[in-house]
Amino acid sequence: MIAANIDLVLIVCGLDHDFNPRRIERYLTLARESGADAAVALNKADLCADSESRAAEVRRIACGAPVVSTCAHSAEGIAPILGLIGGGRTVALLGSSGAGKSTLVNQLLGEARQRVQEVRESDSRGRHTTTYRELVPLPNGGALIDTPGMRELALWAGSASVDSAFSEIAELAVGCRFRDCAHGVETGCAVQAAILAGGLDADRWRSYQKLHAEIAFQERKNDVTSALAQKKRWKKIHKAMRSPKRW
Repeated sequence: MIAANIDLVLIVCGLDHDFNPRRIERYLTLARESGADAAVALNKADLCADSESRAAEVRRIACGAPVVSTCAHSAEGIAPILGLIGGGRTVALLGSSGAGKSTLVNQLLGEARQRVQEVRESDSRGRHTTTYRELVPLPNGGALIDTPGMRELALWAGSASVDSAFSEIAELAVGCRFRDCAHGVETGCAVQAAILAGGLDADRWRSYQKLHAEIAFQERKNDVTSALAQKKRWKKIHKAMRSPKRW
């Protein structure tokens, strides 16, 4: 659980060493599961020579979610975000440590509210400057939830959320010859045909498979945990039934 009752998940990703489309896919899947809208802010555009091509790459995987390039060190640099967070919306910032979330908060508030630090030059990783969640009101209405940077993001979502975040793959799967196609070596697989024809990126397909496998593992794990708890409960009941009554 990261936050509750939010209208928009703003995924902040740095255009330095922090840039990772596969991680953005994971955040987008989590946002779909929550029911909130999602948008992606590609921060530190001033440090990237090909920011437009990277923004185009993210738009291809965002399935309609807005993608903007920003530079949180200036008021002009965050202008693209202002149109996303207005209207009294509650916005939660998500992203890795060092992506620039705290700097973005300070710029939106017009004051140095959050403490910031420089990232490591070797990998652009932050130093967990923000260590707690905080809800702050925005000057033009609405509220912003700043969250600690995440080293890892466990996926708690359903298969439907993954299909929604990878809508082009779900649409391709409808065209498979067999309804239970595993999209491997089956005859008439529309997904594999799209990969071979270059219409579907192989890395995106592998990410889709990985997320589905992770969800399946969590479901099996939860089923086992539930079964063990139920077994333990009935064991206690049977033990109580066999015990002689004490008056």
